[in-house]
Amino acid sequence: MYSYFRIFIKNAMHPYLSSLLGGTLIGTAAVLLMASLGRITGISGIASGVFIGKRGDRGWRVAFIAGLIAGPLLLTVFGQDRGIGVPQIGLPLMALAGLLVGVGTGLGNGCTSGHGVCGIARLSPRSLLATGVFMTFGIATVFVMRHLLGNA
Repeated sequence: MYSYFRIFIKNAMHPYLSSLLGGTLIGTAAVLLMASLGRITGISGIASGVFIGKRGDRGWRVAFIAGLIAGPLLLTVFGQDRGIGVPQIGLPLMALAGLLVGVGTGLGNGCTSGHGVCGIARLSPRSLLATGVFMTFGIATVFVMRHLLGNA
């Protein structure tokens, strides 16, 4: 049964279908978290709350983060994970990028998931602006890295 399921998933999951499924699951998770706990699905806020949040508020946060980790692991088990490839830059530049993302989520009062998925769905003007800024700087970063600095 396991091998049949694995072959089915590997052959039936067209990239567009898996993207649609992934987007649907993200939207469903955001709606369920808002409906059940009244919380916004912002990953940076959820993750930081594990370490600096109230003690009674940590269980659902840990479960959510565990689900984020379990998803790709399950895809790997069923042979569907294509990964994102090997890093194209060195560890120091990746660490700097991660630090800048962390600073940006602090300055922007949230991350792309909180603003981009939940904030836009709620028609929040702040989230619309924040998502526009995220996208603009993401596009600019890719342009600089690929075309001006020559990193593929």
